[in-house]
Amino acid sequence: MSTDVNPTNHSHRQAEMLANRVKKRFRHFYKRFSKQNIEVFRLYDWDIPEIRAVVDWYGGHLVIGEYMRRQSTAEWLPLMARFVADALAVPPDRVHLKQRWAGKQDGQRYQRIDYTDQKIILRERDLKFLVNPSDYVDTGLFADHRDTRQMIRDMASGKDFLNLYCYTASFSCYAAKGGARSTVSVDRSESTIGWAKKNLILNGLDMSAHHLVHDHTFDFLESARRKGMRFDLAVVDPPSYSSTKTRNITFDVLKDHPRLLKAVVAILRPGARLFFSTNHQDFTARMEALDVSQIEEITARTIPEDYVHKRKTIHRCWEIVV
Repeated sequence: MSTDVNPTNHSHRQAEMLANRVKKRFRHFYKRFSKQNIEVFRLYDWDIPEIRAVVDWYGGHLVIGEYMRRQSTAEWLPLMARFVADALAVPPDRVHLKQRWAGKQDGQRYQRIDYTDQKIILRERDLKFLVNPSDYVDTGLFADHRDTRQMIRDMASGKDFLNLYCYTASFSCYAAKGGARSTVSVDRSESTIGWAKKNLILNGLDMSAHHLVHDHTFDFLESARRKGMRFDLAVVDPPSYSSTKTRNITFDVLKDHPRLLKAVVAILRPGARLFFSTNHQDFTARMEALDVSQIEEITARTIPEDYVHKRKTIHRCWEIVV
């Protein structure tokens, strides 16, 4: 008798397991997050070793990704998505499929995979953000940092806030809502700076106090140092890896974070607080040479319950006091 496993039956079994797990998690999280006006949360992230998928809820939309490998097949992800969507009664036009590759490809956060240009407004507590579930691997809102954003808000009153690698400026929106005197948000992508502006306006913020800068981070830091700009609170959440072909510039968080953090500290006021985060899975911190008064890893305090994982940490985060 043959012992070969029918790949179709095997994939269907995986799809059923995934759908059951997602449905259970949805029941667990939906009511409690609804009470907090949180519409974006994680339902599954490779919890079962043989099912290499990630499933996120976006206010009635599903974003479902596959962690790709050489053995991946074109049929697997759509099958997983169909079972999950059926389990949560989500129509096909609200299901968005993504491919996630390990390694340096993850640093290409701005690479397009579709051209719908359609954004939806979703809530996170008393703030609102524009999200594009289709066109990029990243949607415009990193929900794993929602609690870190709240920490920034709680200490932002009267502060001059700096947001480097700001993406769509969700941290800046939180800081502004927390009473920051000013915010400066810096990103090298012109399109995401435009997106960030829309988020600030969406939340009713006075643009005269909240500045958006389209620039490379190290260029901005050098310019800010020369101009004598100073900040009381800062967030630095860089990609693991990025490259700029037109200038032959690369950034690798493993190699370059000491230089980056030193340049940020140089434009912070005494007593200022700097939050540094990375999602690099093999990150080793090298911060000993920083001229600061305190460095504390606060990762456990910044990861929401829907992102707690037995086998991996979604991000790591440090609070640095100058």
